Amino acid sequence: MIQGVQIDFVSADRMERLSMMEKIRLILDNVRAGRIVVLERGLAPEEQSRLIEVTMMEISPGGFSGIEIETYPTKDGGEGFGGFLSRFVGRKPDESRLTVIGPANQLKTLKKDEGLISAWVSSR
Repeated sequence: MIQGVQIDFVSADRMERLSMMEKIRLILDNVRAGRIVVLERGLAPEEQSRLIEVTMMEISPGGFSGIEIETYPTKDGGEGFGGFLSRFVGRKPDESRLTVIGPANQLKTLKKDEGLISAWVSSR
């Protein structure tokens, strides 16, 4: 039998069809099973905040240790004058890009910049 870590790549199309809580359950159920989840398009800021809240409630000593999450920043950084101007004229700023989520005790980010997320993944 092959040993290793399962990585699930989830398309933006699939995530768009889910409610906020369905997205959070999809992510947490997979991460709790020891899988790494890679989202083609990241979560909205409110979804990411809720994911962290739910994760904190589910952490238990000797059990679930939480999540590690890394996302490429938006192309415009989502801040400053360009981000403000986009919101002012009614355009949504660029959404976050690729997001990697995994068990905190198995996934460690080594390096992150605007074009690279480098991570170390261990098997259980």
